[in-house]
Amino acid sequence: MRFPPRNLTRLGAAAALVSALLVGGTVSAAPAGAAATAVGSICYGDLPSQAHTTLDLIEQGGPFPYPQDGTTFQNREGILPSRSTGYYHEYTVETPGSDTRGARRIVTGEEHQEDYYTADHYASFDLVDHGC
Repeated sequence: MRFPPRNLTRLGAAAALVSALLVGGTVSAAPAGAAATAVGSICYGDLPSQAHTTLDLIEQGGPFPYPQDGTTFQNREGILPSRSTGYYHEYTVETPGSDTRGARRIVTGEEHQEDYYTADHYASFDLVDHGC
């Protein structure tokens, strides 16, 4: 299975922010026409240790413990911003003591460090803040 590379060269959002700051404009959180989302945020340091392990594996390109890891996340719940098919990918966050994959996941987008954590199998998401 081919895992999508983490795109370290995308500067679109950063360029928009810098441009807005320089000229006194505003920056929207989502592209025009994007559906409103119910996404919270979580500091990287507040994630469970197993999520840190998963994020490290993603950065390294694997190997991953489950065959479903790295597959396309469809966003059927419509909670994350609407994007084209293949934009999001999901990865298992191990749950100690669970005989199954459990409910915890990291869902990545194509932007650098666009990582979402869910502890409740896609009922809610928190965007991981890698700066805290």
